Amino acid sequence: MKKFYLIIFISLASFFAFGQQLTTENILYDGNNRQYLVYVPQSYSSSSPTPILFAFHGGSGYANDFMNYEADFRSIADTAGFILVYPQALEDPNDGGSTNWLHKEPTDHKDEFFVETLIDTLSSVYNIDNSRVYACGYSLGGMFSYTLACSINDKIAAIGSVAGACFYGAFAACNVNHPTAVLTINGTDDGIHPYNDPNGWYFPVTSIDSFWATTNNTDITPIVTQVPDINPNDGSTVERYSWQNGNGCVSVEELKIINGGHDWPSPLSNWGNQDINASAEVWNFVSKYDMDGLIGCNTTNLPNPQTINAKNLINIVDIFGRKSKGLKNQLLIYIYDLSLIHISEPTRLGMISYAVFCLK
Repeated sequence: MKKFYLIIFISLASFFAFGQQLTTENILYDGNNRQYLVYVPQSYSSSSPTPILFAFHGGSGYANDFMNYEADFRSIADTAGFILVYPQALEDPNDGGSTNWLHKEPTDHKDEFFVETLIDTLSSVYNIDNSRVYACGYSLGGMFSYTLACSINDKIAAIGSVAGACFYGAFAACNVNHPTAVLTINGTDDGIHPYNDPNGWYFPVTSIDSFWATTNNTDITPIVTQVPDINPNDGSTVERYSWQNGNGCVSVEELKIINGGHDWPSPLSNWGNQDINASAEVWNFVSKYDMDGLIGCNTTNLPNPQTINAKNLINIVDIFGRKSKGLKNQLLIYIYDLSLIHISEPTRLGMISYAVFCLK
């Protein structure tokens, strides 16, 4: 159940100045003082809706450390122009006080509602493009990203999970109401969240991929490509699996790190895979999508037949190929010299037109 909350801002500067800045903010939510870091790029303008990315640290982690030593998106945010948020998890009294997004039972702790409140809070301060709210996380933060995609799906456009597992049964109450693109990055030698858990606590990564591919109605068989092994000394290689052509043109992707461990691949983590930068991979993936799916999915950019110069018209024929210039109230095919066919069909609602490009 959602709780009442009080918003407290430590940095009033965020109300008035939107230059490149990193601030620490707090809100009082459900009786707890909740902290989060906000990074606003120099390019931010309060007159333009701006996408936002939430990055969730791993279990027992801290937002500031996650930003500085594992998943530093700030230079990407500067280039791509999105607002970046690193929330801080609360201590779990049932797990020795470790800072966790998913608290152990017995608990009524539901951090997905805190994130929902946080989205609304930030939207009241910044001009957020609410069709482009993204989430990603490492380890337990990656698990939590799956929770967000299921529990507050009407708020989250796309997610990325790095070294994240998923408990059996976690998708039982998943409520997906829009095309939701998902990227998974997992190592086959992960000893914390095993790629194929021998204990039966977690879904195999392939089952996680399959769930999201099925949910999004993608192609059954993924396209598999080998990522260039640019650092042969890191002891691992990467394969990319892409399930394409889902609802709203979304894709589900997995970056499978052969011999990879429990880490966030990046130049900051030189002990892990160095063929990919998980931060860049996450942003490059999620940023292609909004709440309707792939941005531009339904944009055909076909020229309006009514605006095509008459000199480009080659012929008008009926369905039998007979020249039919001047005839009305029947299906007509207009053929132009730019590989475009325009079809007009009479219906009870009037003439319906189709424009089809013919590829040579």
